[in-house]
Parts: sequence; structure tokens; C-alpha cells
Amino acid sequence: MPVVESRCVVPVSAEVAFAVSQTTGSVRLRWDPFIRRQHLMDGATSPAKGVRTFTVQRFGLRMVSEYVSYRPPSNVGMKMTKGSWFFERLGGGWRFTPVEGDPGSTLAVWRYNFSCKPRWLAPLAERIGAVILQRDIDRRIRGFARGCEDPVVLAHVAHSAA
Repeated sequence: MPVVESRCVVPVSAEVAFAVSQTTGSVRLRWDPFIRRQHLMDGATSPAKGVRTFTVQRFGLRMVSEYVSYRPPSNVGMKMTKGSWFFERLGGGWRFTPVEGDPGSTLAVWRYNFSCKPRWLAPLAERIGAVILQRDIDRRIRGFARGCEDPVVLAHVAHSAA
């Protein structure tokens, strides 16, 4: 199963980095180039283990995912439960760790794994998919880093924590 990973250091605490990563609505759209629309499902008002999310990707692909872990401020994990015809499985985890010697900075590591279908096409599809997903995740984490310096995003996170 292919794995792609992207990482960056952001100039905020792990608590703030985690909170930025979980923003929704127009605030999320300020930094996340991957999504066009996203919302929690089944009446959920906040993320938690077992909560499902509906996402429309920027090219219109749709996916339902479920939080399989939710541990502020250190990590969050998800798995796709419904999505594109070519993914058999897709899962991801985002980890936030204080930078040693610099408690005001956080190392963000985002890792995804996936497998493609149909099985006969998977070897080729997974090689291509790894390149495409790596590019998307790199772009997305760069957007996240910009979000961690965006005054509007940071004000929203601070207001939500108050």
C-alpha cells in the first residue's frame, strides 16, 4: 500500500496548529487548497472520533470520511468510507509535535496511505496516484503553513478557544 508524507514547521504552538487544521467553512477555505466544500455529517457540530465528514475536492471529486482518532493537540486520523471509484482504501493521519527547544513552533507531519482498484490496474494506478497525491499533500501542507500565519485564521482559532 503506497504511503505519502509531507511535513513542515509552523510558527505556532501545537494547540494552535491542531486548531487551525480543524477549522471549517470560509476559514478553512482561506488555507486549504484541496477542498471546495466540506462539512460534518449526521448533525455533528464538532470533530470527534466516529464523526463523518463530507468533502468535495477542488476538482469536484466527492468523499465521505470518518475520524478514526481525534486527540487534540497531537494527532487526528481519518479513513475514507465512500469515495472515488479508483480508491479501494484511503486513510490519513496528521501529527503535531512541539519543536524541541522552540515550544512556539510545531512540526506538522501529514501521512496518507491508499490502495487502488481494480486490482489488475492497481500497480500502475498506485504509482501514478502516489505522485499525484504527494503533489496535493505538499500543496495542502504549504497552505496549512500559510494558514498558521494568517491573521484571520489565527483570530478565528483564538476566538473559538475563548
